[in-house]
Amino acid sequence: MTVENKSARPVHTSIAANIQTQVNAYHSDVIQEIAQHVQKDTVVVVGMAWNPFVKRARKALTKANVSHTYLEYGSYISAWKPRLAIKMWSGWPTFPQVFVQGTLVGGATDVESLIQSGDLQKMMAEK
Repeated sequence: MTVENKSARPVHTSIAANIQTQVNAYHSDVIQEIAQHVQKDTVVVVGMAWNPFVKRARKALTKANVSHTYLEYGSYISAWKPRLAIKMWSGWPTFPQVFVQGTLVGGATDVESLIQSGDLQKMMAEK
């Protein structure tokens, strides 16, 4: 159910060779950890402490009996650089970032909508 990016907002992909290594290395340990979970786990929630939307997404998943992996990276006062790397990697500007079967589906409101429509269960059954 992955959709090709055909949005009006283009994603910049041309990076000068002299900084490519630096861009690739920016908190690559965090990105590798998330990518591994996104690849192997059915539902992954990437979030941060104290964020009410992260709690809302996790509560909705729990209420719907959806098992999920939760990865937490700091709070409002810590770990902002790793979270910036996560946003750069996913292209999603806020937390939580919820992945289902390897596909970014959005945040708390998006997950609640998917649960309510029954589409989350359909996505989880794919693969």
